[in-house]
Amino acid sequence: MKKSDFYYDLPERLIAQTPLERRDSSKMLVMNRVSGEIIHKHFFDICDFLKEGDLLVMNDSRVIPARIFGKKVDTGAEVEFLLLKQVENDSWETLVKPGKKAKIGARFDFAGIMQGEITDIIDEGIRIIRFESEENIYSALDKIGQMPLPPYITEKLEDKERYQTVYSNEMGSAAAPTAGLHFTLELLDKIKAMGVDTAYVTLHVGLGTFRPVKEDIITDHKMHKEFYELSQETVDKIKACKDRGGRVIAVGTTTCRTLESVAAKYGELKATAESTEIFIYPPYEFKVLDGLVTNFHLPESTLIMLVSAFAGYENTMNAYKIAVENEYRFFSFGDSMLVL
Repeated sequence: MKKSDFYYDLPERLIAQTPLERRDSSKMLVMNRVSGEIIHKHFFDICDFLKEGDLLVMNDSRVIPARIFGKKVDTGAEVEFLLLKQVENDSWETLVKPGKKAKIGARFDFAGIMQGEITDIIDEGIRIIRFESEENIYSALDKIGQMPLPPYITEKLEDKERYQTVYSNEMGSAAAPTAGLHFTLELLDKIKAMGVDTAYVTLHVGLGTFRPVKEDIITDHKMHKEFYELSQETVDKIKACKDRGGRVIAVGTTTCRTLESVAAKYGELKATAESTEIFIYPPYEFKVLDGLVTNFHLPESTLIMLVSAFAGYENTMNAYKIAVENEYRFFSFGDSMLVL
């Protein structure tokens, strides 16, 4: 298939710039992936579509406040850093603007809380910076860091927690697993009370999730690597769900990629922690999923390709057309889609 097969026209006004006041008040497009039938609901209606015995699997990764500003020690020039991932101890891969001010050996001060030195420059201009601080780097980032919002969001985020899921726990993502942003603790309690079980995976979302597909033929696209962890507890819960005839419903494409990565690699689910670069696009035979909660994704992105593989290409593109016509809000802070 071609990249252009996954294009749709999206008016800029439909790109959500801020979260709604209530997490679960977003609209929810519910689609039957067999018939393509569509129903318009709100996210707080999700219980109407879940059944006793089902299992919701969620990604509990937590976003690092990874955008920080440092002053060059010798000149005082301000430089922006975006932390991508920890490579060892206190060293991180980072994007730097302007890069010309961050040569090897350059030192920076970050609000007097920590200092850093550029130790290497690797592919695509990514710098390695080694931090020095008297406190844990994550607690330092909580004080001075800003959320690394996607480039299509231009509004300032007033509350950093609104770019975290209410169940986020494992620090490590450069972007939020946004399908989970719609859940409240009260809604999760209501879901559990009706006999729907919950389980967690961890996949640390990389900024590669926003990287556009440049190749015309989608199979030529190379996916970015992301670290994930699948616990024995979650493996056992999925097996028990399947045994009792329940449905395994993934919350988000990151959860989907985690489960399908393990099943595709090992032929079954097993507890493991490693990296994945799985690229799911039509046609793909799903080995674990029976349902998917997701947001509306960018045109021609790997994420809309994944949804098309699960929901069917024609069904997906039609759903996006209808979502635009009904003025759904799109992308990270936007509305949701439930595919069953």
